[in-house]
Amino acid sequence: MKKTSTRLADGRELVYYDLADDAVRDAVDRRPLDATVTTSEIRRDPLLGDSVAVASHRQGRTYHPPADECPLCPSEGERLSEIPDSSYDVVVFENRFPSLAGDSGRCEVVCFTSDHHASFAGLSERQARLVLDAWTDRTSELSHLPSVEQVFCFENRGAEIGVTLQHPHGQIYAYPFTTPRTALMLRQVAAHKEATGGENLFDAVVERETAGERIVLEGDHWVAFVPYAAHWPYEVHLYPKRRVPDLLGLEEAARTEFPQVYLELLKRFDRIFGEGEPPTPYIAAWHQAPFGALEEFDGVTRDDFALHLELFTIRRTSGKLKFLAGSESGMNVFINDVPPERAAERLREVASS
Repeated sequence: MKKTSTRLADGRELVYYDLADDAVRDAVDRRPLDATVTTSEIRRDPLLGDSVAVASHRQGRTYHPPADECPLCPSEGERLSEIPDSSYDVVVFENRFPSLAGDSGRCEVVCFTSDHHASFAGLSERQARLVLDAWTDRTSELSHLPSVEQVFCFENRGAEIGVTLQHPHGQIYAYPFTTPRTALMLRQVAAHKEATGGENLFDAVVERETAGERIVLEGDHWVAFVPYAAHWPYEVHLYPKRRVPDLLGLEEAARTEFPQVYLELLKRFDRIFGEGEPPTPYIAAWHQAPFGALEEFDGVTRDDFALHLELFTIRRTSGKLKFLAGSESGMNVFINDVPPERAAERLREVASS
């Protein structure tokens, strides 16, 4: 992998990640852009104890542009985009309309390929490995920013999810706090550790699921399963078999196998609802240990956390979506229409040939 860092016309950072070591990235952003102005601020809810990012400037962000005006495609002639060069393998840049900025963290866009009509599932194993390396590098770089406590790499895919740019891409949020979902996990880890005299909760969960009926697929270094209490109609958790706190901790063998396992999972997701169905909308989310202090989680260290990816869709059956209604949105109590055992069975049935 070759990494080249440059700046866009308004001062935002852009980083090329290339498969070829001799790639030259010297194209200049020719757009007449003013400096980016953001209004991001973090407000803490005194009743729930969580945080809300208020970012009114995002109202003006790019919204469903036609394919020939996509800001994530390479620049070509006088059609100038967020990427100055005429081609790229993987590119990461600071979001022009970030939810988090400055002392409130940072938001980045990750473009998986220059092909506007591709998808992550259609990448080669080499391309998928390059994305993994880019996620890892960005996690490392962002973790050193003084305002950052947790790094979250994710992909939203599909209009049903709310994606406004159809080009295959993901995002990275670098939060100035430990997110509520991670904090819940850490509290459970702490309670389990105390109750069992030191057993790791993540290890216990993976051991139980690996021996059960909800396994979807398994490699030498990764295992994927539908969790016992899945929140979403089709939800898969992907864990490295050797517990590590973040992407930086993955050993080479696991990094090499990841593209094979993950690409297979994504292809199965597109087969869940049968031939002729539109691509399955999904969210793919990496869960990593926070880089900040963990004193509030008694007896828990970063090494107690287990890196894992959660992949889920809001489509519950052909032509029908799972909406977060009263119980889910009002009380955060999910109701799942698809038994996890049936979901796992279906994901095994649609294994690619």
